[in-house]
Amino acid sequence: MLPIRGLYEVAIRVKDLAKSEEFYRELLGLEIGAQDERRNWLFLRAGGQAGLLVLQEGKGIGPTQRLAFTVMETVLEGVAAVLWKQGIAVTGPVFHEWIPAKSVYFSDPDGHNLELCAPVPGP
Repeated sequence: MLPIRGLYEVAIRVKDLAKSEEFYRELLGLEIGAQDERRNWLFLRAGGQAGLLVLQEGKGIGPTQRLAFTVMETVLEGVAAVLWKQGIAVTGPVFHEWIPAKSVYFSDPDGHNLELCAPVPGP
């Protein structure tokens, strides 16, 4: 078995890189790691050095993806309220006993399913 320690990078296709950059940077607080203008890709840091989200602009319609970002439980409901104020439909918080964690769910401008997941102490 390979010694995999976690997930470092996820890439998704977006229709409008500028619109998606605004969503992920301004609303979710991700930071620019690098930009590849030749390929029209934007690398965003999620949680500092913890991992990257790569936005790849492509005009074609592709399948939507599902991404989950880890957040602290103390900010989960406040973040959900901020999303609602921006006109973004939010589901949750939902408690997942098997993880254990609380999550809220919403979508980005391209319809990708996003989750903010807050691990909570187990029993």
